Amino acid sequence: MNYWKLLALLFLGPVLVQAQPERWQQRAEYQMVIDFDAKEHQFKGAQRLVYHNNSPDTLFRVFYHLYFNAFQPNSMMDVRSRTIVDSDPRVGSRIYSLGEKEIGYHEINSLKMDGQPVRYEVAGTILEVELERPVLPNSQAVFEMEFQSQVPLQIRRSGRDNAEGIAYSMSQWYPKMCEYDYQGWHANPYIGREFYGIWGDFDVTINIGQEYTVAASGYLQNPEEIGHGYSSQASKSKSKKLSYHFIAPNVHDFVWAADPDYTHDTFTRKDGTVLHFFYQKNENTEEAWGRLPEIMDKAFDFININYGQYPYKQYSFIQGGDGGMEYPMATLITGERSLGSLVGVSVHELMHSWYQMVLGTNESLYAWMDEGFTSWASDEVMNYLRGEGLIPGRKIDNPHASDYQGYVNFARSGFEEPLITHADHFVTNTAYGIAAYVKGAVFLAQLEYIIGREAFRKGMLRYFDTWKFKHPNSNDFIRVMEKQSGLELDWYLEYWANTTHTIDYAVQKVEAAEERGGKTVVTLEKPGIMPMPLDVLVVYADGRRQMYNIPLRIMRGHKPVESSTAPFKVVEDWPWVNPTYELILDAAPEEILEVIIDPEGGMADINRDNNTWRMK
Repeated sequence: MNYWKLLALLFLGPVLVQAQPERWQQRAEYQMVIDFDAKEHQFKGAQRLVYHNNSPDTLFRVFYHLYFNAFQPNSMMDVRSRTIVDSDPRVGSRIYSLGEKEIGYHEINSLKMDGQPVRYEVAGTILEVELERPVLPNSQAVFEMEFQSQVPLQIRRSGRDNAEGIAYSMSQWYPKMCEYDYQGWHANPYIGREFYGIWGDFDVTINIGQEYTVAASGYLQNPEEIGHGYSSQASKSKSKKLSYHFIAPNVHDFVWAADPDYTHDTFTRKDGTVLHFFYQKNENTEEAWGRLPEIMDKAFDFININYGQYPYKQYSFIQGGDGGMEYPMATLITGERSLGSLVGVSVHELMHSWYQMVLGTNESLYAWMDEGFTSWASDEVMNYLRGEGLIPGRKIDNPHASDYQGYVNFARSGFEEPLITHADHFVTNTAYGIAAYVKGAVFLAQLEYIIGREAFRKGMLRYFDTWKFKHPNSNDFIRVMEKQSGLELDWYLEYWANTTHTIDYAVQKVEAAEERGGKTVVTLEKPGIMPMPLDVLVVYADGRRQMYNIPLRIMRGHKPVESSTAPFKVVEDWPWVNPTYELILDAAPEEILEVIIDPEGGMADINRDNNTWRMK
């Protein structure tokens, strides 16, 4: 054996074998029992948490989120809302004005690890815990906590007595272990933005007045004791309280809501999935909520086929909160809406079950991979429902056109911030909203333009099936799309997510190719910074139409020939450093009527006025 072969075996072999290790996941098993005092808007809680440290790291500290502490005057969420230039009108200075009985809080009465007390300190919305004995790699620890909490007046997502009169919207309501992953701890103070949680199982018992109907994540274990639309066989309780016992497997959060005036309807789909609907029936809700089950059944059919199979057997649409907010197996939505608005918010929050509740991306770092992907898919689902005549409006060719225009308008404003910005650290709420919802949606719509419809659609299913329950990041997504399309796409992710560079291509001139008799040279230019492959439509005087595809050289290939408005021809690629490109046509200039860059609007070109040349 020669020296180089020996060297390869000794030093290179292990690297090749472990080129792409499986990503580990932490895991949590929650058991919680709470006793709710509706008169005081308070509850006592007992929590037992089995924490599985599946990481290769030794943990000397752990952290919990205490979300309700945000709803106190001078909290970080309050100060942020009062000092940011474009405050969320739902918040504004409302937290600062809360009285003692209106604020939210979590008071930790005791905390033990494996039966032994531990030291802890409350730092705003984070509980910092020092461990007497570290949690070793590939081991587990049991944390037992007793706490008391007060439900704040409903301001943002969580709280009591919302604007539509729902008694309790209980989201982010319990001390929740922060996530620890390959980037370390994510103990971010809560200022009203995004979330990130550990995969786990929840066993939750809620003791509350028998007049309340409770809706929640998970499966109710004792419907015959409860009634309230869960069962018609409920026994009459002699107690003043009912005990709702829910189990939610393999989720990263748990939400519930309660109201004495909820109507509870159910709809069982052909695949066995049970849809629950909780709302206050009145003249503002009865018609739209009455039609919602059938429409959402059709939405589920379309979503399961196109984006992956929903992995749970239940989903609940719950009136509550302050707009629309997604949770595992459920959503809180305000309910006094027109049919179109109610379906729109229901579809959007439902789609989060795919791009956040099942995939579990770190929303704080990659809000656009949740909100943007959800917005993109919601546009598609709503367009389908309009085409089926289930909601008002007509089906359109490009359901993402408004996202493109919204992005372009904001990109021109000068206030855009990169997608890579942590959700909490955007300078303005508007920049965050445009980045997460709008530019994130355009990211997908534009990617379909780059790699082609078939590869894109298959890639979206492959992404879901590959990364469900694994907390994917942006590189994980783009690698799936590279494997599906056979193209290099890192450049696209880097430009679109890491910068605010914009796309602008133009037809500079169309003239005779003097050295190529009888031919025409079309000179294209790139005034913008971000490179893109181009579809260029040429319309000839004799009525012929030809689509030319100009790939980027750094793609190392091109999208496949697809049916379009004209025959499709791939030409020489464009090196991205070149400011211009010459497209040679086998026709004289007088035979050409029009040259149009991106005629179908697949690119987010910020200046489409220079995309077209017409014969004068």
